[in-house]
Amino acid sequence: MKITLRFFARFGELLGKDRVVDVPEDMSLADLIRDAASENSEGYGSIFDGQGKFRDFVILMRNGKRVSAASADRTTLAEGDEVAVFPPVAGG
Repeated sequence: MKITLRFFARFGELLGKDRVVDVPEDMSLADLIRDAASENSEGYGSIFDGQGKFRDFVILMRNGKRVSAASADRTTLAEGDEVAVFPPVAGG
């Protein structure tokens, strides 16, 4: 099934901004991001800590709705989903 994966700001610089990926039907949101981030060690390290858990500041969204890092391993994907990964947001 096809999923759109978008990395923003620094994550996008390291891992590429937008991509459409073909994933198995039982893949979780966390596994999708782990697989994509594993292509670049700096990108992986910016999203995950040494134990493979999402860093506290990472913002995850599925179809425009926030997903907590704690539930990302249990969040299964569906055909056509859009997953977005954001670094901390700063403003002025």
